[in-house]
Amino acid sequence: MTALPPSGTVLCDLSDLDATGAREFSFGERMDRIGVFVVRQKDEVYGYINSCPHIGVPLNLEADEFISDLGHDIICSTHGARFRISDGFCLSGPCAGDALEPVAVILQDGKVLLA
Repeated sequence: MTALPPSGTVLCDLSDLDATGAREFSFGERMDRIGVFVVRQKDEVYGYINSCPHIGVPLNLEADEFISDLGHDIICSTHGARFRISDGFCLSGPCAGDALEPVAVILQDGKVLLA
């Protein structure tokens, strides 16, 4: 599997998360590709590997669409599992009690960076 880019890599501007609350990124080529997404909740940003713990499918079907209609949870578009934004813990669905794999991110000067 492809490794993530080095710490300090800029992923996006914080304002890029305003439209959907989240943004996805891919690193690597073909079979070695790894998907990551970042989610904004107020002034905090959280990063996760884009893979449902249930069967490993990407969480989103549409680009940058990871947040439930009410804006409270990350949702798996395939199975409807709901995850807490702050820690990726699965609240309901076929993987209840499991969690998304975190990716460390930080905010610096209005930008979201890998930590």
